[in-house]
This record gives sequence, structure tokens and C-alpha cells, in this order.
Amino acid sequence: MPNLKARAAATVVLLSATLAACGGDDSKDSKDEDLSSQELSWKECRAPAASEGGGEAPSPLPGGAAWQCATMKAPLDWDKPKGDTLDIALIRAAASGEKGQRIGSLVFNFGGPGGSGITTLPAFGEDYAKLRTRYDLVSFDPRGVGRSAGVKCEDDEQLDEYFQQDSTPDDDAERKKLVANVKGFNGACEKNSGEVLPHVRTTDAARDMDLMRQVLGDEKLHYFGISYGTELGGVYAHLFPKKVGRAVFDAVVDPTETAEQGSLGQAEGFQLALDNYAKDCTSKVADCPVGDTEQDVKERIAKLLKDLDAKPLPAIAPRELTQTAATNGIAQALYSEDFWPYLTEGLDEAYDGDGKILMALSDSMNGRNQDGTYSNIQAANISINCADDKARYTPEYVEEKLPGFREASPLFGDYLAWGMVGCTDWAVDGAAEHPDVSAQDAPPIVVIGNTGDPATPYEGAKKMADALGKGVGVELTYKGQGHGAYDSKNKCVRNAVNSYLLDGTVPKEGTVCS
Repeated sequence: MPNLKARAAATVVLLSATLAACGGDDSKDSKDEDLSSQELSWKECRAPAASEGGGEAPSPLPGGAAWQCATMKAPLDWDKPKGDTLDIALIRAAASGEKGQRIGSLVFNFGGPGGSGITTLPAFGEDYAKLRTRYDLVSFDPRGVGRSAGVKCEDDEQLDEYFQQDSTPDDDAERKKLVANVKGFNGACEKNSGEVLPHVRTTDAARDMDLMRQVLGDEKLHYFGISYGTELGGVYAHLFPKKVGRAVFDAVVDPTETAEQGSLGQAEGFQLALDNYAKDCTSKVADCPVGDTEQDVKERIAKLLKDLDAKPLPAIAPRELTQTAATNGIAQALYSEDFWPYLTEGLDEAYDGDGKILMALSDSMNGRNQDGTYSNIQAANISINCADDKARYTPEYVEEKLPGFREASPLFGDYLAWGMVGCTDWAVDGAAEHPDVSAQDAPPIVVIGNTGDPATPYEGAKKMADALGKGVGVELTYKGQGHGAYDSKNKCVRNAVNSYLLDGTVPKEGTVCS
């Protein structure tokens, strides 16, 4: 099922390979002495497992610095801290500057939920070279993800079939089949990972991060959260406001929304991104190969999807490009302006009867590796979302809401509306309507919104800043395209973030970068 909740950053790695809750008392540390005093055994990193996206072991950083990996023990159930444990996989690159200049560790979460930090941080390592002058760069696979007790649902063959299904049903028979498929997928998650499913909430991951802070030897948690990582960071700030160090939230999740409101906001966001793509393509000096005008581009895409609903195209054999796969692939390409050329090429080839590029884009979104294996990003994504989100939407409810979703986006409305049934038959109750991120006692947190962001619409940044509390959330605006701002390499954004994280200089409230 499509579930695009703020998970772009981690899929960038896959695409590159494929195509080229309640507050707590933080006056004491979050874990008993035994686990908080554990020593990490840092070793050379092995190649990522298929569940983390596969590929080779991370290459050394410029200058020859090696990536190191370790495993941290954390309670399986934070309500029973002396009970069973699970392993949290960590990765780091030691600070490159002079010893006296080191601030501490800078912990990254790249989004999802479900993205592997073990895979993603090395892929972006050079982008954070300046930050590494004063920080150890650290990331991790959150619980339920990758090698940190990764959730397992269906096998690779079943997932191939699952992601080929018609996720925008047109009649009662198609609706029943969709619901049955979702129920089967969710049942497989319970069968294969039932022990961990109740313990993958964002509050659990936040408590893991505070244990991580202690084990890394830091008085404060210095943090860089992207996409869903901003929600995780907000929950951490709520639970442990006095333990927050310097923190940046980029591509910000709106913490005030329900799951339904978030899906509707994404429908609007992806439609905006599609509009911007169409405008960009048709404004080029050379002819846009996928349409003569902005409206023509969108109409041709709509016709392609309608045709695919009736007759899929040959793609990556033996699989065909279905309507769902094509919609998924288009959404993936809208996450970054850098992907727009792939979208143009993929659409152009699809109009000529070849669905390979759009299928490759869809594979990237779904975490399908080149060898046909899957990472667990989708299994982790649905597990964490369903553990967090209290709402359970029935097919009948979705039907009632379809007109509003279609108004928000003629292309993505049905796709995102039907994604709401993903938690309907989930084995674990959801925690809350939305996360609590209020953190009045925390220091300033820089909150960056991108006006062209499809997955976490720009308005969410202000909502996050307001929810964190007066004097805590400091909003910065980036007038750009794609999901996130820092990795766009915009100098204004980078200078503001680097100055804060490296020197403690808080950007002026309301700063605008373009």
C-alpha cells in the first residue's frame, strides 16, 4: 500500500543504486546504570544487508577516514527496562578536526519511518564534511529497521505481487481484493515479527536515542532530523527537553495532523510538485518531450495511468508497469528536482510502450534491490506508523473521503486516500492521534520548511515550530523544490545550519533562503 509519510531521504540511496506519547521527567537519565554504562565495540562496517538496501561496505571518507559500526543494547520494552533487550545498530565517522574543537556526536535520522541510517549516512557523508570537523557523525537503524530487530512481513516474491496490486480500486470486487491483500500483508507482519511490533513506536525510538546519548558519552543530544526524523526529534525534545543540545529539523512533519490530514496534505503537496515539474519541463528551451503545455503534461500523465489500469506495460521482466507502480514511480521522482530528468525520460519511454524507468523509480520507493530482494523499509514504515497512529480507517470511510482527496490532487488523490486502510487490520493499537512535541524547557531548535516540498508540505514547519513552544522552534524558510533543504546544497541554508551546529549561532527567526 502506498504510504508516503515523510520517507524520502532514505530512498534517495536506493534510487541512486537503481538508476546509475506523553511527557516524561528528564531530570534523570533514561536507563538503568547497566545499559547506560555499556561500552560500544566499534569495528569496520560490513556491507549492508538486503534488509538495509544491500550494496557494498561504505567507502572511506575523503582523507581515508573509515566508517565504524557498533551495536547498542536497549530494552525491548521500555516499561520493563531490566527485561529482554534488542540490538540497535550504529554507524559513525569520527570528527576530523583538532581534538580540542570536537563538540560531541551529531546523531542523524534520515526519515521514513523505516530508513536505514547505516546505509544512508555514508551515502551523504561528503555533504556533512564541514559538520564532521567538530562532530562525530552518527546514525543508526531505529528499532524495527534493518539490522535493529528489523520487522519482517512478506517474502520477496510476495512483495513483488503485493506492489503490483491495484491500490486505487474502481469497483466492489477490486476493493475487496485490496482489503484482502492488506490484511494478508499485515497478518504476515504479525506472524513473523509479532514480538517486536508493540515496541516500535516513535516514543520507543526516542528513548533509545537518549540511551544512545549516554552510551556515546554526551551530556546533550546534538541532532539532525530529516523528514520523519523531525517527528522523532520533536518527540525526543518533548520527553527529554533538558537533554537537547543543538538540533536541526529539515523537511518537517506537521505534528498537529492526524494520519488522514497528513495524507490529504501530501496529496496537495505532490500535486504542487507535479505542477512545478510540468512548468519546469515546458519552460525549457528545448521541447518538453512529455507535453506541449503544463496542462498537456498533466493530462497525458493522467491518460497514461488510466490506460495502465486497463493494460500494464512491459517493464522489468517478468513484472509489468501497472497503474500503481507508475503512480508510485512518479511520486518517487517528485521527491527531488534532481530526479525530474528521470521522470521525463521515464514518461517519454512509457508513452512509447516501455515501462522500465518508471518501474525502477517505483522499486526505489518500495525498497526493491537490483537482485530482486527487498529492504525492510516498507515493513518498518507500516509497523511504526500503525504503532504510532491511533486512527483505523475502514474502506467505507475512505469512500466518503475520496471527493476531497480528488479535489486536492486529481492524480494522487485516490492513491493516497486508499493508503489509509493500511493500518485497518493491524495487530497493535496505535498510540495517539498525533505526536506530542511540546518542549518548553528545550533550547532553540532550527526548523526548516521548503516551499516546494511534496512529502512534508511547507506549512508543517510553522506548525512544528509553534508546537515546540515559544522560543524553542526557530523557523527558516527555503524557497525551493524537493524534499528537504540542506541537501539541496543551497548556500544560504547550509551556512545557517552550519553556523548553528558548529558555532551555536541561532539564525534570525523568519530567515528566508532562495
